[in-house]
Parts: sequence; structure tokens; C-alpha cells
Amino acid sequence: MIEILPPSKIPLARKSGALVAEILETVRERATVGTNLLEIDEWTKDIILGAGATSCYVDYAPSFGRGPFGHYICTSVNDAVLHGLPHDYALVDGDLLTLDLAVVLGGVAADSAISFVVGEPRKVDTAMIDATERALAAGIAAARPGNKIGDISHAIGTVLGEAGYPINMQFGGHGIGSTMHQDPHVSNNGRPGRGYGLRPGLMLALEPWIMEDTDELVTDDDGWTLRSTTGCRTAHSEHTVVITDDGAEIMTVRA
Repeated sequence: MIEILPPSKIPLARKSGALVAEILETVRERATVGTNLLEIDEWTKDIILGAGATSCYVDYAPSFGRGPFGHYICTSVNDAVLHGLPHDYALVDGDLLTLDLAVVLGGVAADSAISFVVGEPRKVDTAMIDATERALAAGIAAARPGNKIGDISHAIGTVLGEAGYPINMQFGGHGIGSTMHQDPHVSNNGRPGRGYGLRPGLMLALEPWIMEDTDELVTDDDGWTLRSTTGCRTAHSEHTVVITDDGAEIMTVRA
């Protein structure tokens, strides 16, 4: 299903996006060496419920996961890149942490992800994070009426490819609206001028993610967490945007 938001729902999308951004910023500020991933999940739960919002993850049970996710935020560490299931792990100095979060507020979903290093960063990690952020910015710039989904994919893939990273095509961005995951799929590489035509009211979650030296994933024993097959480090950046007459408005913009 491809959902087009009516103008009356755009303010609601801004509110849900602002909540997601607020939670990610709050957790980023609070996460330090020694913070447990389960603490992060509890912080997130408290803010979501306190805001009168609903988690998109707790009851989420897609075909690629093992049963309901059962937690409020994805916490992916180091070689984990997607769908990181919170567990009893205390962060150590130098850990590369990715937080991925989606909520519904006022009947509209928003989805965003950030990667950052806890403690002392390594150059290889900051380079990967920077590449995903630059690719995300390029994808957003290409998200304007008259363009196609392929234009977004091509813009993202060009940045990641020029930075020297392999690109996985299995998971990518997606449509979003009253529910978290909708059509169209937005690959992180593609051919310009191809695919669904962009028009005002279309809301998309764009999410370039990379692994340092591979494009192959392995599923962890928890049935959810996706890791690099080589054990290399990973990074992931994501924003929810709405196509407008003038381009793309970021719903999940952070302070």
C-alpha cells in the first residue's frame, strides 16, 4: 500500500517526528560507558508512554523476525547494524551504537535512526557515520515532486559507493504513514528515473546504512539482530520526510 497524507495530517506527522527526534537526542545524551541496553529501552518506553504515543516495535512481528520484537527501540552495537534487540549488555568505551526508533502519535508514524560512538571514537567509525549522513542528505535532496524513487536510491548509492562502502540491497528505506512499513521500498542504490513517481503527501523513511567491508548480513541467535558476516563495524542514519510542493520536509529533524 502506498499512502498519501492529506494536508490536514502533515502537522500530526511533524509532532510524531519531533517526538522520535526528542527521544533519540535524549538517549544519545544519556548513554555513556556503563549504560545497559535494557536501560535505554526503559528510558524510551517511559518517554513514549508519557507522551501518549504508541511503539511501532513492541508487537511488531514481520516475516524476517522471530515473533514480536517485544522492546521499544533497536539498539545495534558495533557489528550489529539493523534490528538490534535490546539485551543485558553494558556499553564500553569505543562502542559504536545505532539507535533506531519508530512511534505512532496522533495516528501518524515517524521513524529515525542515529549512529554515534560512546566514549573515544575511532576514525573508521566517524568516517562511516559521516558517509551515511551525507548519503541521507543526498537522498533527501533528491526527494522532490517530479522525481522517482530511483532518483533517491541513486543519490544515496552514489555517495556510499564513492566513499568505498559495499551496499546491501536487501533492506532499505520505505513508505510510512498511518503504519511504520509501507510501499514503496527505497533501496540504497538504484537507477535514476525509475520507480514510483514522487508527489506531495508521500511520506518516506530514508535510511542509508553500511558495513565497513561487506554487504552480507547474518541473523543473530536472538532471531532479530542483523550483523555483518565479517564482524566489521557498521553505521546507519535515517530520517522520515514528507514530499512537499518544494521538495522534502524532514519530520524527524534533531536539535
